[in-house]
This record gives sequence, structure tokens and C-alpha cells, in this order.
Amino acid sequence: MPSEIVPSQVPPRRAYVLKMYPRFSETFIVSEILAREAAGEDIVIFSLRPCTDARFHPELARVQAPVIHVPRPSSAHGFWQLWQEAAADPVLADGTAENLGDLVGLDHDDAAQSLAVARLAREHGVAHLHAHFASVATTVARAASLLTGIPYSFTTHAKDIFHDSVVTADLARKTADADHVVAISDFNRDYLRRRLGPVLAERIHVVRNGLELDRFPYRPGRPAGGVARLLAVGRLVEKKGFTHLLPALALLRKSGRDVRLDLVGTGPLEAELHEQITELGLADTVTMHGALTQREVTAMIDDHTALVAPFVPGSDGNVDGLPTVLLEGMAAGIPCVAGSVTAVPEIVIDGRTGWLVDGTDPNAIASAVAEVIDLTAHDPQSLRRITDAARDRVADLHDSRRQARALADLIDRPADDVDQPVEELEVAS
Repeated sequence: MPSEIVPSQVPPRRAYVLKMYPRFSETFIVSEILAREAAGEDIVIFSLRPCTDARFHPELARVQAPVIHVPRPSSAHGFWQLWQEAAADPVLADGTAENLGDLVGLDHDDAAQSLAVARLAREHGVAHLHAHFASVATTVARAASLLTGIPYSFTTHAKDIFHDSVVTADLARKTADADHVVAISDFNRDYLRRRLGPVLAERIHVVRNGLELDRFPYRPGRPAGGVARLLAVGRLVEKKGFTHLLPALALLRKSGRDVRLDLVGTGPLEAELHEQITELGLADTVTMHGALTQREVTAMIDDHTALVAPFVPGSDGNVDGLPTVLLEGMAAGIPCVAGSVTAVPEIVIDGRTGWLVDGTDPNAIASAVAEVIDLTAHDPQSLRRITDAARDRVADLHDSRRQARALADLIDRPADDVDQPVEELEVAS
């Protein structure tokens, strides 16, 4: 009598297609991968660009997934070699012939790396491709999916959907060909649904960026009296609002508040911020620390009165989706003052889980910080209610284990149907 056939218990292999891995500022991707691996998923990472960061977060050492750096040939000979390798695989040969128009329409690097990812995905037994950001990584994931028949999905974030350079027709095409599209917030989902129209709307689902809560133990209670130390963390770019934070700091000093600011991060506005610090007479008030790891920033939280994150829309349309540092601060128990942009009000409920301000208004920033300072000194019980609620809010919405399960469940679902050709879809300009 033949033995009973037992279905394989080996989980299907999932591949991440990322523009660059690791990337110092993209800790949310590491948290997501760690949570998916902890749930038993088999992951491989395809990195399209070599890492250029000088520092790395220690958590990277916990990632088990192999990292494969995708070839990026600089010559016609290298491209032709990739083409020949694809032609040797009957599936890729057929996929290339059927989708030649799409492949030819890509720029050289994207076309070459699409061929390479398609071949690598076949070699590594990948059952699903998932990209982060709707730009280069999704361009390559989509083309590799067309060539192989392997389904793909992608997570949208901020610059990749809000920036003035985003082409709606391209975003619609990627959405139409994907099994599913992930938005990191209700705000982003609603924005994409409005922009892409009703036919594509049901393809877009919310899976929030996750946080490993165990790495951010709740530590409420701030030092009362004496100097009020403020913490600001982020790339030194327009959308972080630091050019508005410094005048707010000057207003606090002018009103008699003894405040100090530790500013963590690097970026193109560093020289401009140094000049602004000098012009405002804040040289003895602001310390610029450069880039620090998550662990180093977390270690600073206990000594600080508030985390100030006055996010603003950039002049180029770029704006933050929901910065991880805000989630980390709220989870750890530091009072948070944040600019009211995009999805920030979903996590910061003004007066209940933190303080929402107009990030372009130094007076509003200064007023909110002054309120935190006063509560710290005179009403710590009320402040504790706010930080307790903030921790609960993060735990409810951004637990990385829960979000990883949500993403895995979404990927395992059948593709959302889109019956119309993308050329016929009505999308906003």
C-alpha cells in the first residue's frame, strides 16, 4: 500500500527587492524582516545598490536572510550577458518575448537588474517578490514579475508617492500589475485611492510600519526642574522642520525657559542649520550629534524632557509618512511634540497621546514645549496619563509581530482583481 503523501511543511520563500540594503534610515524594513523571520518565514533580500552608509544598527546582525547584491552592468557586454542567461531559461525566454515592450521601456539599469532579479528569483525558488517604495525597487520587482510569473506586491511610504516627480500613470501601472499594494497609514491609503481612482482603490491595503516593542521598554517620568533638555532626531532636510524648531528654541529662551536641544542627524541642511544657530545666538543651547544608532538614541531618552519633531511639507511636495523616531519615542515614554502632517494625527492625538502643532509655526512649537515643561514640573500625573496613552497607541497600531502577520496574510491572499487595462483607468493627474 503506498504511503500517504504529506504536504511539504517548508514555507514558501519570499524575496525583498530593495534599492539599497542595509540603509541606516530604514530601520522599519529591518524590523519587518525580523518579525517575519520570527514567524517562520523564509526570506531572501535582493539589494539593487551597494550600501554607502558608514554606520550600521546592531539589529542587522539578527537578520538571517541572505543578502544578494544584484548585478548592475555598466557596459553593453554585461547587459548582453544577462540577456543570454535569461534566454537560456525557457520561462524567462518566454517572459522576455511576451514583455519585450515593457523591458525596452525601462532605463538601462532597471532593465538589466530586472533580468538579473528574474533569474535570481528563479534560482532561489522565490514564490513572491515584495518591494519597499514605489520607485526603483518596485520598477524592478514589477518587471521581474512579468518575466517570471512570480507575483509581487509593494509598500508605499512618502517621497515615492508625494513628491512632485511621481508620475501617476506609472504608479497606476505598478498598482494594476501587483497582487496587492500596501499603504503605511489610513492617510496614505486614502491619498492613493483618490489619486489612482475607484478601480484600483480596493487593491490598496493598510499595513503599518512595525516596531519591536521589546527593544523600547516604557520608561515614563522625566527629570523635573533645572534645565529642560529637548531631543530632535532625523535627517537634516526641509521636511523635518528643524529650521522652524530653532526659532522656537530662541522664543523659549527669550521667555526665560532654560532649555537645551540635542539634534541628532546628518543631511544637506547641516551647514544652513549651523548658520541659523549662530544667527539666533543658540551656540550654547544646541548640540549637533551627527548620526546615531537606534540604541544610542534610545539611551538618550531618559535624560530628556521631550522629543520634538516639527514635521512640515517640503517645497517639492515631499513630506514624511510616519517617521519611526516618533513611534520609538512614544513607545519609550518621552512626551512628543509633532508636526501635524500626513498620518501623524493617527498616532499623536493632540492632548491625549502627545502634542500636535503646525510645524511651520515657531510660536506653536514653543507653546507646546512650554506646556510639556510645566506638566513635568507641576503635574506629572497628567503627563503620565498622556505618555501611558501614547505607549498604548503604539502597541495597538505598530507592534511589528502583528504587522508582519498582517503582511504575510495579505501576500497569501489571491490577487485583487483589476479587470480594466491600465490605459483605460481613470486616474488623477
